[in-house]
Amino acid sequence: MTRIGGDVVVETLRALGADTVFGLPGQHALGLFEALRRADDLQVIGSRVENNLAFAADGHARARLAADPEGPVPVTPMIVSTGPGALLTLASLQESRAASVPVLGISSQVPVAGLGGGRHGYLHELPDQQASFAGVVKSVHPVRTVSQIPTALREAWESAATAPFGPVWVEIPQDVLLAPASLPPITTANACPAPLAPLPELIDEAARLLDAAANPVILAGGGALRSGARAEVKALAEALRAPVLSTFGGKGVFGWDHELSGQSWLEDWHSTEFLADADVLLVLGSGLGELSSNYREFAPRGRLVQVEADLGKLESNYPALGIHADVRLTVGALLERVRFRQTDGRAEAAVAELLGKVEARLDGQDLATERKLIADLRAAVPEGTQTFWDMTIAAYWAWSAWNPDGAPIHTAQGAGGLGYGLPGALGGAAATGGPVLAVSGDGGAMYGVGELATAVQHGLDVTWLIVDDGGYGILREYLTDTFGRTTATELARPDYAALARSFGVPAIEATLDDVGAVLAEAVRTPGPSVVVLPARLKMFAPTHLEK
Repeated sequence: MTRIGGDVVVETLRALGADTVFGLPGQHALGLFEALRRADDLQVIGSRVENNLAFAADGHARARLAADPEGPVPVTPMIVSTGPGALLTLASLQESRAASVPVLGISSQVPVAGLGGGRHGYLHELPDQQASFAGVVKSVHPVRTVSQIPTALREAWESAATAPFGPVWVEIPQDVLLAPASLPPITTANACPAPLAPLPELIDEAARLLDAAANPVILAGGGALRSGARAEVKALAEALRAPVLSTFGGKGVFGWDHELSGQSWLEDWHSTEFLADADVLLVLGSGLGELSSNYREFAPRGRLVQVEADLGKLESNYPALGIHADVRLTVGALLERVRFRQTDGRAEAAVAELLGKVEARLDGQDLATERKLIADLRAAVPEGTQTFWDMTIAAYWAWSAWNPDGAPIHTAQGAGGLGYGLPGALGGAAATGGPVLAVSGDGGAMYGVGELATAVQHGLDVTWLIVDDGGYGILREYLTDTFGRTTATELARPDYAALARSFGVPAIEATLDDVGAVLAEAVRTPGPSVVVLPARLKMFAPTHLEK
């Protein structure tokens, strides 16, 4: 058997630690898929469309991060073909970049003779394929000879796994993938991501500010979750007697029912003011963007200390003592310097008061249906079930209301694109063995309904809840609230239960009264299943417009 460039790719991925590859073949990528066929120790998960493949790779990486947050960073490889196949992944990779998910994208390219920007007329040819990805992914790594493959993949893997995590891109020409490989088999391509440690003098200053604070508060963001800092954040909060609120991306980094947990109602004005009242607010792994700042209305009255691995986010929205570092390493260093405080009950009482105000505000609106639905869904999933949510009204509720302890929540809230739920869950099921839950609206469901075939083909244990309200529900609400009418949000759609059955997937239609029991039974049943819930949900009233 002649070893080719594609074999060198697969050998290197295996040496770096990959055990699963997401891939969709194409003409220029044949050398890669022949090499995957030869590698019987790698699981290959297909897809029906490249953007769904990239979402699945994203879901796979998130699920492994959630399952072992303190272990090695689980970079997930994804392989697609040139031009149209590669470009279809861009929207999904934007989500991975926004959410700091370590995905290693590998695409083929036209033959080397066709590169350089000329118009040679190759199938799938682009003037500059790299340029299409440069503004989306964390780093781009072109390969032009077989001998460049191992180092390029190792550098890409290290880039993806270095804080802040993120997607990376490697492109390899068709003739390089097919060329005979004179290199010996690759078995030792070890990646060593460099730790992003904080500067000691900044730790000293942060500890001084926190020790002097009468009312310290912690805001835990997605960077805290990605860094695996759950134990460290808990220890620091208890040492400082500091309440902890989580951003939507940071849900799960702090115990939901902990006596210091203010949970994640960041679109409620009471939470916004609670954060603003802190004399020192320690922001861990959040850029304090649009949603975390309650649509830019957050106005801190005390000092901010911001710990952020993404240098571009440091002080990008609010002045702070900025510490460019990994959250876990920084919190660990702070624990060695801050003064441990005795419990006096003040912080616990403040948290209880905050949550009481949030509860009272919701009680004043006609939201019993939506609140019961989230409670029923949470009760339906067994402990350890990972959940994947599309951009739909139920997910917007889950950002605030979902208890992630024992049921991690993964959403497309980073970039906000439709279609994440099912393919993300397929990747999660491939990572964990399932069961996993996917939640979509009927609009988002149409983006990935073909992936039911993928679920069947690979026997993935995913239960997919489709909340069918006949349109793009959240956009219907936004347009109606803003203009008094709606446009282009009402959708013709299939009978989702019948469509699922045509794929060989068991499906049932539920009601708001029985959806919890129906969903619980579906999740307990191995293999893919679909639950359709006809329901028109509404959002709680925004608070940033009422201040």
